[in-house]
Amino acid sequence: MSNEAAAGNSTSTLGHLALGLTLLAFGIGSTGVIDHVGAGDAAGLATWVGGVALFLVGLLALRAGNTGEGTAYSALGAFWFTWGTGVGDAGSAEAAGLFLLLWALLALTLTVASSGSGLFGQGVYGLLFVALLLTGIGALADNAGLGKAGGWVAAVAGLAAWYGATAAVAGWPTSLARGSRAAAAS
Repeated sequence: MSNEAAAGNSTSTLGHLALGLTLLAFGIGSTGVIDHVGAGDAAGLATWVGGVALFLVGLLALRAGNTGEGTAYSALGAFWFTWGTGVGDAGSAEAAGLFLLLWALLALTLTVASSGSGLFGQGVYGLLFVALLLTGIGALADNAGLGKAGGWVAAVAGLAAWYGATAAVAGWPTSLARGSRAAAAS
């Protein structure tokens, strides 16, 4: 295996792990399922793991020639760093909602751009898009129920990304083979 392939695989695994943990913390905090834990409590993790680490992983992926993952991880690192450092600022709920909706556009772009990566890879970005969309609309409409729904979707996206990283390290499957039924029938 070449160094570029090894670097690409390790950056993908580390990127999924950082994204998964950050989404899981943000999502669980947004749901209110744990007393006295809110989305803002994930700010430290979002800043350093989701922001700085994910941005650096993106730069490493770009250096290894992986434009798709490099762009995704660098952009998501910028999002999480901005979100993590801005939590608690005196901005309005409308400004927070607009911020989340604008970043939902990034997640939508990543979803469309990852169509060649398979349903699993595309699913994480698709779930992130839905989570940001629901959370952003919830903030704009002052609707806590939409915010909680967005939190649940973010938590599921986080679990999916975390599973992707764990599966890569453990050698578990990340997709179902399409031809397995045809092979079993013959």
